[in-house]
Amino acid sequence: MLRRKTSKPDSNLRRALRGTLAGLWAERLARAFWPFTTLLLFYITALGFGVQDVISRDLSMWVALAAITTLLIAFLLGGWRLRVPTRAEAAARLDATLPGRPLSALADEQVIGAEDEASRLVWRAHLHRMQQRLAQARAIPGDLRLARFDRFGLRYIALTGFAVALLFGSPSRVTEITEIAQVPSRAEAVALGPSWEAWVQPPAYTGRPSLYLNEVERARLELPQGSRVTIRFYGQEGVMSVQETLSDRDEFDPTEMAQDFELEQSGRLSVRGPGGRDWEIAALIDQPPSVELRGTAERERGGLMRQDFVAEDDYGVTGGEVRVALDLDAVERRYGLSAEPEPREAMTVPLPMPASGSRTEIEDAFIEDFSQHPWANLPVTIALQVEDARGQTGDTAPVEMVLPGRRFFDPMAAAVIELRRDLLWTRENAPRVGQLMRAIGHDPDEAFRSSEARIRFHETRELLLASLDTDGLDTATRDDLAQRMWDLAVLLEEGELADARERLRRAQERLDEAVRNGADPSEIAELMEELREAMRDYMRQLAEQPRERGEAPPMDGETMEITQDQIQELMDRIQELMEEGRMDEAAELLAQLNALLENLQIAEGEGGEGMPGDQAMEDLGETLRNQQDLSDDTFNELQEEFRNRGEGDEGADGDGMDEELAERQRGLADQLRDQQLQPLPGEGTADGEAALEALERAQRAMEEAAEALEEGDTGEALSRQADAMEAMREGMRAMNDARAQDQRDQMGDEGMDEAGDGGNRDPLGRDRSAGGEVGTDDDMLQGEDVYRRAQDLLQELRRRSAELDRPEAELDYLRRLLDRF
Repeated sequence: MLRRKTSKPDSNLRRALRGTLAGLWAERLARAFWPFTTLLLFYITALGFGVQDVISRDLSMWVALAAITTLLIAFLLGGWRLRVPTRAEAAARLDATLPGRPLSALADEQVIGAEDEASRLVWRAHLHRMQQRLAQARAIPGDLRLARFDRFGLRYIALTGFAVALLFGSPSRVTEITEIAQVPSRAEAVALGPSWEAWVQPPAYTGRPSLYLNEVERARLELPQGSRVTIRFYGQEGVMSVQETLSDRDEFDPTEMAQDFELEQSGRLSVRGPGGRDWEIAALIDQPPSVELRGTAERERGGLMRQDFVAEDDYGVTGGEVRVALDLDAVERRYGLSAEPEPREAMTVPLPMPASGSRTEIEDAFIEDFSQHPWANLPVTIALQVEDARGQTGDTAPVEMVLPGRRFFDPMAAAVIELRRDLLWTRENAPRVGQLMRAIGHDPDEAFRSSEARIRFHETRELLLASLDTDGLDTATRDDLAQRMWDLAVLLEEGELADARERLRRAQERLDEAVRNGADPSEIAELMEELREAMRDYMRQLAEQPRERGEAPPMDGETMEITQDQIQELMDRIQELMEEGRMDEAAELLAQLNALLENLQIAEGEGGEGMPGDQAMEDLGETLRNQQDLSDDTFNELQEEFRNRGEGDEGADGDGMDEELAERQRGLADQLRDQQLQPLPGEGTADGEAALEALERAQRAMEEAAEALEEGDTGEALSRQADAMEAMREGMRAMNDARAQDQRDQMGDEGMDEAGDGGNRDPLGRDRSAGGEVGTDDDMLQGEDVYRRAQDLLQELRRRSAELDRPEAELDYLRRLLDRF
């Protein structure tokens, strides 16, 4: 056993114990009095920022009393929670941090083995080791972490506010709490003397700093309009007063102790009384913003409206809007527009503002798509309004214009858009629109090129007629019909683009219609770009067609070869003539281009092996044509059902026909499933995966159409058939893209090999193009204006053909040249 004994610590130990004891005091004081110090810092911050100036004296007294009370309570609670640390606690904390607890070891006595010399030697060695460890003792700091007591970090908020008050406030005003707590006598107030303070705070958007007028020595100041002037009087009431001609205050008490007003105009500010001052202030008037239109509104590609504008403000424009209103007096009131329009609010569209940078001067363009709005391509008035930070506005005068929007050049698409416009003009036009749609649908095969367009037109017409037969056309149904008619018009205008030749033909028709109708330059440019894209696709399709072995293209009479570059030059010339306003010449060249494309043949290179997946593409094309035929038959069956219902004939022939159509639909679905197992272009690529996904959607739509036919729901079957055809077209487009990419890759790999031999050259030694065309990309005509050179050659041919003294054979040759060109 061991008995305790006391040991007097050395000087190092005493220092460590004193430091540890001080740490314990700091730790326990912080934990006990952190609420008191936090509240104290909050109150000092409030006084430093002058909170006593913005509240009345009576309220200040109550606030001061409450502050003192809460501080006293916090201090008493802190004293109650405080546990005074002792020297024994400090020793225990220090001993616990040292290995072997040397303080406790030195306080022990050897009891067992005290008579044994060897045991005493071991004990002395142990005590010596403990003394050495004790010599290394250091003071243990207190744990000042208060996060588990102050979960919301109030002490940091108070400390931050105190620091800000020290930097930007007046900490010396803390002593005013004693003045607030007591009510001075009249004699004391007179003894203190009156005083004043004045500040000027310019509007934040000006970026100017605040002014403390007590420290401003200048007698003349320039301040922004809208600046906030604050004046405070201290001391006896009635001694100090203010006179000013800066604001628009009609009546005010010049001796009021607290005054605030805004600077509206130039004038004078005077503080009368002991220590008073005068200032002559020039108001920097905040001018209202201005905005103006630049040029006229333009119709951009896709029917977008573009209107350039310029907006200015001395401090910056904060926002703006465009107001578009119908110009009813300028509308040609005929056909569907002869009825009174339904009330419709003017459109308000936000004006674009730069996201960064200065807004003092803005040059930008307002771009918006109004194509689907009921007022598209109708007379309207447009006005721009901008606003600055002060709330001032600037406007443009209403400008009359035709609201730009997408125009449709296909006659049927234009008719559908006109019916849509009449329906949106007023719902009273709904019976008239229904009658016209009945008339259009009388011979759908003649009116519509595709079964999908016929199906969509039929669905839209039936929805309109059904709404007329019930409770009338409500707003929701009217808007649904308008969207359906818009989608139908877009389909009619753009066509089904699965076949490049059909796309090219439609692009030619639209461009020809636009030229005849006097389309604007932006529309001409858009249609020319569409024609170029369709031409490139068509030429590529011709070049990719495998030439049948042993067959040569027919050569009836004289033939001439033309390259895609030459066709491109011809289209460039057509666009140039259109841009110059020479529409007649452009129309003549366009007619020549159409005639040329009708008899166009592409000279192919040797080889003709075809690309992987060509057979699958042909099979899919055949399936698509069969599906189109089936859709036409289904549509005819639906019309027959409507006629039978109208005549009261509910025979069973329709059920038999539906079963036959369902069997055909099942067969096409099975055929498409088998075709998906064949080698397809682009397998393993993104386009190939997209094509397979589209074909799977088509197959599901076919199966759903077959189920609808078996159930006798012909209308639902038509919708599913349309979905199937659209999915097949999407898949074939993806496979075409994949095949074109494969061909480009193959051409890139073999280009260098082909350049080294003469096997891919025409009889004149010129390179054949990758698409099978004969010609060269080299500039064979020197000079920049190839069209001028061609015109000169044509004039020379005409001149020589007019010289009748030339040999007859030469004249005949010249005439044949002129006939050709």
